[in-house]
Amino acid sequence: MNLVDNLALGFSTALSLQNLFFCFLGVVIGTLVGVLPGISPLNTTAMLLPFTFGLPPASAMIMLAGIFYGAQYGGSTTAILVNVPGETSAVVTCLDGYQMARQGRAGPALAIAAVASFFAGTVATIVIAVLSAPLAALAMKFTAPEYFSLLVMGLIAAVVLAHGSPFKAIAMVLMGVLVGLVGIDVNSGKPRLTFGIPDIADGMDFVPVVVGLFGIGEVIANLGSPQDRSILAGKIKNLMPTWPDLKAAFPAILRGTCVGTMLGILPGGGAALPPFAAYALEKKVSRHPERFGTGVIEGVASPEAANNAGAQTSFIPLLTMGIPTNPLMALMIGALMIQGIQPGPSVIREQPALYWGVVASMWIGNLMLVVINLPLVGIWASLLRVPYRLLFPAIILFCCIGAYASSNSVFSVWLMLGWGALGYFFNKIGVQPAPMVLGFVLGPLLEENFRRAMLLSGGDPAVFIQRPISAGLLAVAAILLVVLVFPTIRMKREGALTE
Repeated sequence: MNLVDNLALGFSTALSLQNLFFCFLGVVIGTLVGVLPGISPLNTTAMLLPFTFGLPPASAMIMLAGIFYGAQYGGSTTAILVNVPGETSAVVTCLDGYQMARQGRAGPALAIAAVASFFAGTVATIVIAVLSAPLAALAMKFTAPEYFSLLVMGLIAAVVLAHGSPFKAIAMVLMGVLVGLVGIDVNSGKPRLTFGIPDIADGMDFVPVVVGLFGIGEVIANLGSPQDRSILAGKIKNLMPTWPDLKAAFPAILRGTCVGTMLGILPGGGAALPPFAAYALEKKVSRHPERFGTGVIEGVASPEAANNAGAQTSFIPLLTMGIPTNPLMALMIGALMIQGIQPGPSVIREQPALYWGVVASMWIGNLMLVVINLPLVGIWASLLRVPYRLLFPAIILFCCIGAYASSNSVFSVWLMLGWGALGYFFNKIGVQPAPMVLGFVLGPLLEENFRRAMLLSGGDPAVFIQRPISAGLLAVAAILLVVLVFPTIRMKREGALTE
């Protein structure tokens, strides 16, 4: 089928009443998650994974995708009105968005954020539709050596592009790989790292691990942090941006969309990289960079466009190759596996309605977000007054229900609590658990493709450099390692985090 036929199939799937409902539910939950500081799309998706068991695959993926890009919209509301980013990706929006709100221009700031996000989301959806088929065709040519090299490059890129100490990120990736290898070895039949516990003989269940790390762990950490949510007084007005605002913001929206689209595809890019890079580029090309941070509209438009573009294009490697570019995409792989679907290039061929339905739903979801965000901004702002002490019991309840439902076992609840304590420990020592999830998901795939490559080559490791695509991917991985260990770059990278 050509692109038009594929999109027609996608819209016919996404526009069914059931999928429209789940798309709407996803973007509403995503907006709520983005508005409320302390609740991220990562731990929300982790909590909701078990509840997708009974849903059709297309409905489950449409809802989870809506939560992800919906949170990018919601995060800008708190960043502009309260100077508290509801999402990591909205940190940069605080710099100029809050200053605009203090100057009585909260309405234009919110409007430009919505316009930028919708435009970037539309462009990103087109990019996904255009690139999906060629990338899937390329991926079909991959064999075990190419997949192994691609996974190695993805894990190294996750370390290079992650925030904080690279050594901590390496440790977390390796820990994730080890946890992913727990269970009975399929070749020898011997247990690995099970310590005599029969409940983990089939491996660590994905749901309790991620729900514990990002649900329970985040709740404990947030309870120990002060919650300052003083909302700007006065009614929010002038939600329709003026022509001068649009004229000033449009070039920034274009640049932010381009930056977000490219960086969203990179493995390990995460949510923070596209808006930070877009904001830095905007300052670089501006004739008056000193005005940034004082309430310029470009400082809101560019990072918000990069947010949404990056969020949506991160689905390209996931849907075409089965490779997650960030921890939340790793959860999406978990959602597909729960539905009995093996992520990868075969999804386009074997599940076209699912694939193109998710792509089409992204544009529909972005349209919904514009409608529910701007007219209802007062309602979303009022939710900021809800104390966290009233939210966390419900979060813990959902975590426990989700962990138990994943395997109908009380052991899963205890496993979740154990990983929750570990997640809190990681938070206290300044270690981000997100790279661990990538290692946890990719570790078994890494081992499987390595073993398969060794069998095909008769045990000759040179097979990884004899095949051109595999050698090219390993060369990129080697360049990334050089960048990681090069002292000047490393010091500059770590110093930027302290500014």
